[in-house]
Amino acid sequence: MKLFTRFTLLVFSLLITNSSLAQDDILERLSEIAIIDQKVMMPMRDGIRLASDIYRPKTNERVPIIFSRTPYNFNSWGDGEQRTRTAQRAYEAVKKGYAYVVQNERGRYYSEGEWDILGVPLTDGYDAFTWMKNQSWSNGKIGTIGCSSTAEWQMAVAALDHPSHLAMVPQAYGAGVGRIGNFFEQGNWYRGGVEQMLFFSWLYGVEHDKFKPRIPAGATQEDLIRISRFYDLAPENPSVDMSEAMKHLPIQDILKNINGKHEIFDKMVRRKPNHPDWYKGGLYHDDMGFSVPSFWFASWYDVSISPNLALFNHVINNAEDSEVKDNQYMVIAPVLHCRYTRATENTIVGERNVGDARLNYDEQIYAWFDWLLKDEDTNFKQKTPRVQYYTMGSNKWQAAEQWPPENTKLVTYYLNSGGDANSLYGDGELTTNKPNRDNPDSFVYDPMNPVKSYGGNVCCTGNAVQGGAFDQQIMETRNDILVYTTDVLDSGIEVTGFIESLLYVSSDVKDTDFTIKLIDVYPDGTAYNLDETIQRVRYREGYDKEVFMKKGMVYKVDLTPMATSNYFKKGHRIRIEISSSNFPRFARNLNTGGDNFNESEAVIANNSVHHSSKYPSQIRLPIKQ
Repeated sequence: MKLFTRFTLLVFSLLITNSSLAQDDILERLSEIAIIDQKVMMPMRDGIRLASDIYRPKTNERVPIIFSRTPYNFNSWGDGEQRTRTAQRAYEAVKKGYAYVVQNERGRYYSEGEWDILGVPLTDGYDAFTWMKNQSWSNGKIGTIGCSSTAEWQMAVAALDHPSHLAMVPQAYGAGVGRIGNFFEQGNWYRGGVEQMLFFSWLYGVEHDKFKPRIPAGATQEDLIRISRFYDLAPENPSVDMSEAMKHLPIQDILKNINGKHEIFDKMVRRKPNHPDWYKGGLYHDDMGFSVPSFWFASWYDVSISPNLALFNHVINNAEDSEVKDNQYMVIAPVLHCRYTRATENTIVGERNVGDARLNYDEQIYAWFDWLLKDEDTNFKQKTPRVQYYTMGSNKWQAAEQWPPENTKLVTYYLNSGGDANSLYGDGELTTNKPNRDNPDSFVYDPMNPVKSYGGNVCCTGNAVQGGAFDQQIMETRNDILVYTTDVLDSGIEVTGFIESLLYVSSDVKDTDFTIKLIDVYPDGTAYNLDETIQRVRYREGYDKEVFMKKGMVYKVDLTPMATSNYFKKGHRIRIEISSSNFPRFARNLNTGGDNFNESEAVIANNSVHHSSKYPSQIRLPIKQ
């Protein structure tokens, strides 16, 4: 082991000489305070070895570990934001007295085995904890941290209850959420039974080819360190215009059509929302236990804010250990996916300025780890609210002891019109008075001319969708968007919590989708989107069955809840949009009643939303009292 460590430091010094200036600086500072052990091949129970880089303080004392497991490239040779970021995180951890361990998932880069999303088998995480606990320099206490794909594996592993896994900091973790209550997200693949197309783009960029170069089994650490200087194993895929690529039909051939690697995609695109394979991998589902204190980070414009919040509540309500229940904390920031530290004194999300959204994230995270991994009296529980959430509009951080905050009340707003809510120029109203006559609003949904995704709560779609808040007025000129708006507000209203929506709909096709979007309308007409959702009507009675529509029949459709915290100022208006497409955020329903993923021909749908005393279509807003 000493030979390997000396070799690692020798190679590391060469790295400092040859890499970029920014990389040089952080790596040089890191080498001054850390014992660096790269390409440690951590053995799993089936003999597969996972490549790990270890950075630990130059001390004879046993230290706690902060562990990050990722599908992304952290090879420290050469340039790259991910590599500099890894070194920076290692430096901060070591400086504070922690070992920092970063590991590639099975089948990624120098890790052996075959990759699948979230890494399989699930026991890889458990085995890594056991190996780290048994090292002579470890105090046996491990915390996990990471954003997006470095966070998503943590929840399912928390269900395994490893005795050394004592703290978690999952950030933007939605793709690890499988089934939670009424949410059948299946790792962000679905929303309301409709394919979210982010993985179509993400897999193109990250999936390694089955014919990729492979390191011979049993390669030594010395060999791996040496060859990693010359062979990065990172694919460089040709640039693709995802805004055009997503239009291809059938959707099962999208990656094939752009010469992408598609073995994993081919499996996933054919799975329906309740397919048994969703329950065999690394997703967390609500029938699993949970045994780790967690400091959760979510954001209003991420792809899965509502399921993330639902998981937080699920753990508090269902964890068997009272200490685990009591040690769940949440931060909700007004930013895009994994952009927490990019908040400034004038934070712009899309086009909207949401003010000074900065927060002392690192200070709170290390207070959390110091308390649980070092047994230090950091007063974390005394100083940290259960939920810290940012309210847009009033542009301020707020605190609550539960989610939604206890001082909120659901207020019902009903859809109403004279039968012409089509577009911004229609007569759609949103009112607390229940309508007394049925003047359904109808529109034509043509899958070959879908409503374009414009801003929104997205991630990872390349150039196909730009996330955040954008003025929706230009979209609202379309006749296939129904627009319902309140009167001008006489006083400000804070909406904080889950937003529930219930529609009564009919159509002349067997199956179609309905979308909804919540909007803050400014006095000058600017209309900023807050959150959005969708429901495939065939799944209105549950995801274990498909129930098709009959022409002329009216059906009740509960859409999955949205979530936000927004202050609608005096003089503003509250608006919702309803349509049948939000593309390419969500895959188009071709309206045939078929599998959708393998179809190229579409049927035009004539869809209607009903609102009357018999069919009270509505949205329920959590208004702070």
